[in-house]
Amino acid sequence: MYKIFASLFATILISALLVPFIRQLAFKIGAVDRPNARRVNKKTMPTMGGLAIFIAFNFTNFVLLKGQYPFKQMVALLIAQCVIILTGIIDDIYELKPYQKIIGITVAALIVYYVAHIRMTTLTVPFAGTVKLGIWSLPITIIWILAITNAINLIDGLDGLATGIAIIALTTSALTGYFFLNVTNTFISIMMFTLVAALIGFLPYNFYPATIYLGDTGSLFIGFMISVFALFGLKNATFISIIIPVIILGVPITDTIYAIIRRVLNKKPIMKPDKHHLHHRLMQMGLSHRQTVLVIYGIALIFSFISLLYPLSNILGSILLTIATLFGLEIFVELIGLVGPNHTPLLNLIRKIVLNFADHHDQDKKNGQ
Repeated sequence: MYKIFASLFATILISALLVPFIRQLAFKIGAVDRPNARRVNKKTMPTMGGLAIFIAFNFTNFVLLKGQYPFKQMVALLIAQCVIILTGIIDDIYELKPYQKIIGITVAALIVYYVAHIRMTTLTVPFAGTVKLGIWSLPITIIWILAITNAINLIDGLDGLATGIAIIALTTSALTGYFFLNVTNTFISIMMFTLVAALIGFLPYNFYPATIYLGDTGSLFIGFMISVFALFGLKNATFISIIIPVIILGVPITDTIYAIIRRVLNKKPIMKPDKHHLHHRLMQMGLSHRQTVLVIYGIALIFSFISLLYPLSNILGSILLTIATLFGLEIFVELIGLVGPNHTPLLNLIRKIVLNFADHHDQDKKNGQ
């Protein structure tokens, strides 16, 4: 245990020490983020900061904690990570098209499935029993990796936002998997904490006002690793094991889903970027850059606390908890206008019910008189 804690502390230092060198490298090779109509930065910023996280994470896994993990699986996973990192670096320099990034993520996902043998194989449905996924195992695994990776990538819009959310999500996932879900492979939790340590070392450089960005190198890598970590617990998936990581990642998943809904309703291409994401809306409502990031951290913590209730609930309780969470989330989304100021179906329904109730109450009072 002492070795693990010492290695985690070393990971923080390695990540922090690497960032200045990665920053200089980013400027030299042109991995920079220039101001434009969609960006919040007012000056050219170096990206590719995720490279420091990647190096620190894998140095700890293969050197400091050597022997803690299944070696062949770790090598296969490292190859997949390299595909993601290469995709991110190319995008940070040349700005790839969305479909080109999807190709890179899919190649990495195929390595995870066929070489690392990390996949979803069965699904236990409440009141219906266990279903073997069979030929659906591959597409479901790939879709899972694509969805989570892109969700983290989309939320990376403010200084320290994706980094902080990832720290919260990974810490919650590691604790949940270790203490509640009876995951027999404790090395998964150790790997999660190792990535958290690498992120902590990077965060001081990335928090507002940032001196370096994660870039797609970082956001794709973080999202990819979160999706793979979740798959370890989803090999034999149940309602609880699926819903917990989804709730933990509530912020990026919510932002992604409502971005798709917003673009469909406005008849815009799904892949076309806009300035109506969660962080954009909060800033448009008057919050400062730093305040917006801290508010979203708070929302992420709320999702994490909700996720901790699932292992303590039975199936019925979990279903009711999910319904309540979705209900509260929809009200919040409509209040801040995440889809649009005119798309408030739930608030309109609540308003209609309240007004009808008030009308009936007034009518009853008149009749009583």
